[in-house]
This record gives sequence, C-alpha cells and structure tokens, in this order.
Amino acid sequence: MRTIRVTVRGAFDGLTPAQVERLTREQAEHDFLRTEYTPEGYLAYDVPARPFFTFRFAEQADDEAGVAAATARAEAKAVAWMASHGYPVKNVTAQAVDMSEVPLGKRGKREAARHDRP
Repeated sequence: MRTIRVTVRGAFDGLTPAQVERLTREQAEHDFLRTEYTPEGYLAYDVPARPFFTFRFAEQADDEAGVAAATARAEAKAVAWMASHGYPVKNVTAQAVDMSEVPLGKRGKREAARHDRP
C-alpha cells in the first residue's frame, strides 16, 4: 500500500462579506504555513491576503490507478466540504505525490540504513 499526498488548490469565488468575515475569524485554525496531510484533509487559506485555498489529504493506493482514484477522491472531498459550508469555489485542481517515489534525504537514508542492519 502506497502513501499518497494529494494537494487540492482552488479559489474562493464571490464570497459575501459575511463569509469573508467568518473565514477571517476562523483563519487561525487554517494556517497556510502548516503543511499537514490528513485523511480528512487540512484546509489552509489566508483570505485577507488572497482568495485562494489549499486542502492537503493523506490517501492510500495500491497502484497507479489507485493514485488517480485517490486524487479524484480528494478533489471531490474538498469541493464537497466547501459546498457544505456554503463557500463557492472555482479553478479547483489536484496534484498527487506518491511518497514511495520521493528520494530520501540524509536523515531518511540514515533511518533506512539503521533499520536495514541485522
């Protein structure tokens, strides 16, 4: 089973002043500097600065078809969450990274070597 990180990006579209006020009030819970990937999705935005949002999802997949399905699933979850909260959005895109294909850095190589020792 592969761990897939899916980043869904988009823009708020025609927010009302009340919606902007609500998003601004709740912004501390959605800090755009945090890069957390969770199964339910982590929403990040900075509405006073720009009208864009990012959702970060942790998904699982067995193969390439599963990666495509995980990407579509994450995008659908993000759009559904926005709709359920009454936020109109546009230009929604999703990008997936298969973590098994990400090269290990120095620390990761040390960890892998330590676990491979007899």
